[in-house]
Amino acid sequence: MSDLYKALGVERNASQDEIKKSYRKLARELHPDVNPDPKVQDRFKEITAAYEILSDPEKRSNYDRGGDNFAGFGGGFGGFSDIMDAFFGGGGNPRGPRARTRQGQDALIRTTITLAEACFGTEREIGVETAIICTKCGGDGCAPGTSPSTCDICRGRGEIQQVTRSFIGQVMTSRPCGTCQGFGTVIPQACTECSGDGRVRARRSVSVKIPAGVETGNRMQLSGQGEVGAGGGPAGDLYVEMIVEEHEYLLRDGDNLHIAVSVPMTSAALGSEMVIETLDGEINIEIKPGTQSGDVIAVKAKGMSKLRGGGRGDLYAHVSVEVPSKLSKKESDLLKEFAKLRSEDKSSNKMKSNKEDGQGSAGFFGKFKEAFRN
Repeated sequence: MSDLYKALGVERNASQDEIKKSYRKLARELHPDVNPDPKVQDRFKEITAAYEILSDPEKRSNYDRGGDNFAGFGGGFGGFSDIMDAFFGGGGNPRGPRARTRQGQDALIRTTITLAEACFGTEREIGVETAIICTKCGGDGCAPGTSPSTCDICRGRGEIQQVTRSFIGQVMTSRPCGTCQGFGTVIPQACTECSGDGRVRARRSVSVKIPAGVETGNRMQLSGQGEVGAGGGPAGDLYVEMIVEEHEYLLRDGDNLHIAVSVPMTSAALGSEMVIETLDGEINIEIKPGTQSGDVIAVKAKGMSKLRGGGRGDLYAHVSVEVPSKLSKKESDLLKEFAKLRSEDKSSNKMKSNKEDGQGSAGFFGKFKEAFRN
């Protein structure tokens, strides 16, 4: 431990008054607000710690007997430094008057669009209720013909100072002026429209261009379209979050679309064409002979527009083959005859492997899994 008496420049038999005077003299020279040199700041902490001990008779006595008064002192310089900041007038960094004009907050609204609008993009007029500049006072909060005047209490500083006496001498404290609330100016007559805030709430319309390819949760940022700040300050940003409605037939998966279609057993066996719904309108797709339930027909470039990179995804039609549940006697007889011709009568039924379907491709379960993944 360093010599605390030497740190303060006093003799070991110095009186309490001599210790206080020496410390006050050194503190005025070494305080960080007077000399910001890091080495000088360390010296200031040293003398502050020394004074903390030597100014207390019990701690000084313990120190003189060889005790360690620094135990548990740790980072306690901060609290005493705060006292010194007050002693030197708020640390040399006065807050000064607060600005009446402040940055406005951001705003968030949500808008719902159709899947087609999400695919091709659209433009919307969206109603927004936010704070706007008060047109009556122009944002300064004063009644027409008046203007802010300097506060008589703090004289424009935004804070008031009070001097009191303490064990280290005169202590100066600062606090925001209660009359002007720290602004340094007062509004003699507030605007009746905005009550002196400089802004009012109003509903307005904002035009939003929604790009092609957006998804639910995507947000668009409109700079300067948010809440106007107090005192007519600059507006924050407006964020528009998209909610894409579900389509009656189409299911979205990223840039691709999926649709479920059902075809009669005869159409699946013989082949045919069918009309399906797309975002571009109705189109024909080919049902090839021998189409099975779970087959997927890909239609290129009929999916969603890609938000980045351009182009479109694909549309996938998932086929389900309809088997009639009720047959007339004639239909039943014809199918029985057909089964005999194909040797598919009841006596020829057999188990089929899950691995192969006889055509070198995955069996029923494989197709089911593939369709499920899609």
